[in-house]
Amino acid sequence: MKINIRRSRRAAIAVALGSVLALTATACGDDGSGAGGDKGAEGSGKGKIVFWDNNGGVRTDIWKQIIADFEKANPDIDVEYVGIASTEYQSKVDNSIQGGGLPDVGGVGAAMLAGFSAQNALEPLDDRLAKSSLNGKLNEDMVKVLKSAGGRDDTLYSVPTSANNGVLYYRTDLFKKAGLEEPTTWDKFYTAAEKLTDAKKNEFGYTIRGGSGSIAQALDAMYGQSGITSFWDASGEKTTVNDPKNVAALEKYVGLYKKVTPAADVNNDFTKMVAQWDSGTIGMLNHNLGSYQDHVKALGVEKFRGIPQPTLADGKRVQVSNPVDGLGLFKSSKNKDAAWKFIEFAVSHAENSKFNESAGQVPANTEAAKDAWISKAEPTKLAAAALTDGSTTIVQLPYYLPDWNTISKADNEPNFQKVLLGKMSAKSFLDTLAEQLNKAQAEWKQRG
Repeated sequence: MKINIRRSRRAAIAVALGSVLALTATACGDDGSGAGGDKGAEGSGKGKIVFWDNNGGVRTDIWKQIIADFEKANPDIDVEYVGIASTEYQSKVDNSIQGGGLPDVGGVGAAMLAGFSAQNALEPLDDRLAKSSLNGKLNEDMVKVLKSAGGRDDTLYSVPTSANNGVLYYRTDLFKKAGLEEPTTWDKFYTAAEKLTDAKKNEFGYTIRGGSGSIAQALDAMYGQSGITSFWDASGEKTTVNDPKNVAALEKYVGLYKKVTPAADVNNDFTKMVAQWDSGTIGMLNHNLGSYQDHVKALGVEKFRGIPQPTLADGKRVQVSNPVDGLGLFKSSKNKDAAWKFIEFAVSHAENSKFNESAGQVPANTEAAKDAWISKAEPTKLAAAALTDGSTTIVQLPYYLPDWNTISKADNEPNFQKVLLGKMSAKSFLDTLAEQLNKAQAEWKQRG
């Protein structure tokens, strides 16, 4: 099945890049603007547009608030909200690019951007941004990340909304009771994971992500412990994921499963993992800024903290890049004028601040990033400091590879579960991952 997934995705990209096949605008029963090959139209700037949320359910409430604000300010435009689970979003868009039914606007983060832009599905946004009220008001680093992720031509295909960062959440009440130090280093992390575990009482030191989204978390743990600071070797052709230091780091990390974690973790995506941590007696959780408000609602602010990822013994912190999220305008939209108005409004000071306060993430709008709530949301404040005070080295993941999201999800998440279950070695897993990445990198370079 993996081969078929890769082949179908590469075929779709080849079709888009080579214009071998003209994609039709035939609808598939979905509301939306058309298929990936459609040129669309500016439209009247009024009427209906369709918005696909790439994290439906989790962000539905805040997006509905933003939409209500937008419709009040723009009474001639109606926005149809469609919430799609993050685990299903890429396949939904890919299928619609080929068969029709794309929305006007959709969430397009760095991890998916290369694949969508390679299929010619997204509208270039540089000119629109230059003429808009957002010009000069977006975080330059976030804009650069999305331009880089979009391909070789340094074109902006998605307007950034927010940046995330990895966080180690820990139960301060449980740590205090056990007399443990804050897990600021990897050594302290492993010590705490073991000491907080009493399986007979259903008490565990850690919860590991074994289901959807597991690869990114595993990579973070690997590079954080190995101290390797680049995803590619000096040649730029071979990945470092299967470097012996990373293999050893992964072996240690997966060794936590069932020893200091619940057995159910093998199937945990982030929603299950977060819910389990919020409702149980588990000492630590690796996630990102996005779940902060969930923890506050479940535990209050007194029973937990969210700190930057652990450091090595020498104080060096290495972590992999977290995708910048954004909003893309699909080229097939028949009402691009209205769709752009929605994007511009959603990333304005007030609305971007509202969104990121709800999500617990770092705002892309530089005015929103100065708002008072950020200093009150401790994990966001600490994450922002860690990224700017020189203590952290970021290993940039290759979001620019059209196959990146497929390789790091569908192709290898089942294999990671095999590693947890002892059915596949960490070395074999990383060698397989490396082979796929090296091939994708070679193909990307060959295309020039």
